This record gives sequence, C-alpha cells and structure tokens, in this order.
Amino acid sequence: MRPLLILCCAAALACGDSGDATTGASASEATGPTSLPGSSGDSSTVTPTGTPTTDSGATATATSGDSTAGISASTTGGGPKFDLGAMPDAGSDACNGETGGNQPEFSYIWVANSAEGTISKIDTQTLVEHGRYRVRPDSAGSPSRTSVNLSGDVAVANRTGGVTKIYADPADCTESNGQPGIQTSNNNVALDWGVEECIAWYTPSAFTTQRPVAWAPGTLNPATCKYEDQKLWTAGGQSGVSESLVVHRLNGETGALEDTIAMPDVYHGYFGAYGGAVNQAGDFWFITYDLPSTLVRVDAKTLAYEKFSVPDGLCPYGFAVDSKGRPWTGSFCQASARFTPETQTWDQFPVLGYGLQQDAEGRMWIADYSLPGTRAIDAESLAILDTIPLDSFSVKGISIDFYGYVWVVDMDHSAFRIDPDDKSVMSYGGLVGPYTYSDMTGWGLSNVANPPG
Repeated sequence: MRPLLILCCAAALACGDSGDATTGASASEATGPTSLPGSSGDSSTVTPTGTPTTDSGATATATSGDSTAGISASTTGGGPKFDLGAMPDAGSDACNGETGGNQPEFSYIWVANSAEGTISKIDTQTLVEHGRYRVRPDSAGSPSRTSVNLSGDVAVANRTGGVTKIYADPADCTESNGQPGIQTSNNNVALDWGVEECIAWYTPSAFTTQRPVAWAPGTLNPATCKYEDQKLWTAGGQSGVSESLVVHRLNGETGALEDTIAMPDVYHGYFGAYGGAVNQAGDFWFITYDLPSTLVRVDAKTLAYEKFSVPDGLCPYGFAVDSKGRPWTGSFCQASARFTPETQTWDQFPVLGYGLQQDAEGRMWIADYSLPGTRAIDAESLAILDTIPLDSFSVKGISIDFYGYVWVVDMDHSAFRIDPDDKSVMSYGGLVGPYTYSDMTGWGLSNVANPPG
C-alpha cells in the first residue's frame, strides 16, 4: 500500500482579471514568456511515468539580504519547520505510510498559468516542475483559483467557465487514450488534451465568469486509507447580470453536478463571486468583488445560505478561512479584514494586499503589492509581525507548504519560496502569465480540517 497523503500536499494559485482597480491587468495582458526557456520535446510527446526528469530550463535563486546566488534546482530544504500535529502521510496508525509520519509523501504547489491555459505542478522542496497540464479542451479557459483536497489532488476553475480535477500521483491516473501505459507530463511541457491521462475529470459550465473553487474535507476510511465523499464547491454567473450568481457542489470522484443553489439576492455585478474556502464542517464561504460586496456562507448539510454585508470602503480580493473558522479578505483599498462568525463582526488591519493564508504558528501572510512582497499578521491582535520584500513588480498569491515555507506568486513568471525564519528566498521562474491566489498547496484546507495544536 502506498503512503497516504492526509493533510494534502499540493497547490496552485489563481486569478487575473480585467478591470483590476489597482494594476489594470487582465489575463490577456499578463506578461511572461510565450515559450519556456530550454523546453525540450514536443507538446504531444508522451511519457510513461510521472518521474521528474529535469527542470527544463527553469531557474532557482537563493537570496539572503542583498546577495543573490544561483543554486541547483535539485537543492532541497530540511524537514518540516513546524509541528503539524499530523503529517500529510499520517493519520490513524493504520495509515501512517512508509515514512512513519515524519515527512509528507509529496509536497507540491500548483500554479495556474492563466495566459497559457495550463497549471504547473512544482515540487516545493526541489523547485522542479513535475508536470504541466491543460485544464480545458480548448486551452482557452483562463484558469485561476485552485484548491487541493486531502488526497493531494487539485481542482482548478477556469474564469470563462469549467472546472478540472488533476491527480497528483500518477499511480492514481487511469488508461484513457488507448496507448499502452500512462501518458502524463513530467516536466514543463503540457501534453495535448486527450493524451494526458492524469486529468481526472473536466466539468463544463454555462458560466461566463467562474472563480471560487474549494474542496470540502471528506471522510477518511481507515480500512482503505483513502478519503471518501470529497465534495467540491464552485460559484459563477453571467458577467454584468446582477441576479445570475449560482453555487454548485460537485462530486469529487466523478465531477458530476450534485447541488445547485441559485442566489438572485446576492449582487453579481461583472466579476461575481471572487474567492472561496471552507470551514471545518465543509460549509462554503465566499465573497463577491463588485460593490456592494457580500460575504456568503452556504451550509454543507442544509444548503441554506446566509449573507453578511462587507464594510464600506473595503475592496475584497484574496480570500481565506483560518484555523478558527474565520473568513479573511485581502483588499486593495482602505484596509484588509477578518470576519468573526460568532459575533458577526469585522476587524480591519491597515495592510493592502491580494492573496492571503495562515501558517501553523497563527500568522496570516498577505501578498502586499505596494512593497512588493509579503507581510505576516498576527491572527488575533492583527499586529504586523514581519515584512519581507521581494524582487517582483506585482505579487498576487500566497500559500504555505507542508514544510512551513511561505510561497508568493507574482503575475509575471515567478513563484518565490520564503523561509520565514531566516528570510532567505528561492524562486522558480518558468511560469507563463500566472495570476493566482488561492490554496495552491492544500495547506489551507488542512489548517482548517486539522487545526494545529
């Protein structure tokens, strides 16, 4: 039996929208290489396994203070940097796996290449890209938000409609193209749609704008060491049609649409629902972009929903739920904010930013575009604990990996990995028009489903 990934070790970032009030960037305007440096092979080349080969030209740099040194892409970090409580390949004693619960089975960050219509799977320890995947048959979906489930598999939403699930482990992929063996990408070259066999499913939609996507925890079966009944939330609507917002819940195994909740009383505007995440119970929280902005919770059992007005002056952007079940939103005007469901109150803090995610020490990291870089916020006092600038013209997404590193994705071509202890930085520079800021590693869901401590 292969080791089980229980806390989920994979991820990807998301979003690049026209009409951005701060940058004015759109997915079609996002800059980045049109072809990857040093890419070898043809996009239709098939590979029989998921074993990584080389970085195919992507670079990694290590930065400490003012010095920058080139390093090998195969350089690895140490063990986990914090007490996870239960490691990603651990759970019940029967499902500890070969590593004995001391190391994750694997740890990936999944980054949507919005301009290319693909998603990249990058090893968080080696910074090697282990696969790139088209996420819609026409490769024109403008992929954005991502979510990683407790099995380690990713789902990615296309802004122009449709959601796709991709298996993290090639051992889970199944024969579908009539060729012997499993054909799947193992570097930064995506295989053609229909050739790639690690696409679990693709579910189209009639939405003209579709952004939030969030896995619910599901249930661990100790007899099989697999998660069952995993559901996927998503939301969308029609651009510019005010009463068109709809929430869908999909079967995580098949992608079949199981539940539809129309919300004509939630203002859609042009962009509609913008960011989403779940709490420990699997309830779906999301926030809308256009003013008047609304925070919404959908009950996982009853499918009833409740609405909460967002304070005047905030401009919601990135979205996360912390280990105590509190929704947070980054904002590009006035302040960012935390919502406490028990008291139905908002608390604001004077940092403007986009994506955000909480680490195991209770720090909420937010992508601050004005630095540019990231700041750590105390989740209780809302005090600024740390500030780390980055060599990037515009940062967007934040995600924490299972070794405690903080990842920041910009909207050019880079993903930065920060050691929060010594502030050293490594970067992967082989992305194509990334514009993403959701749960890219799966730590966000794990932090909610299995709170540290």
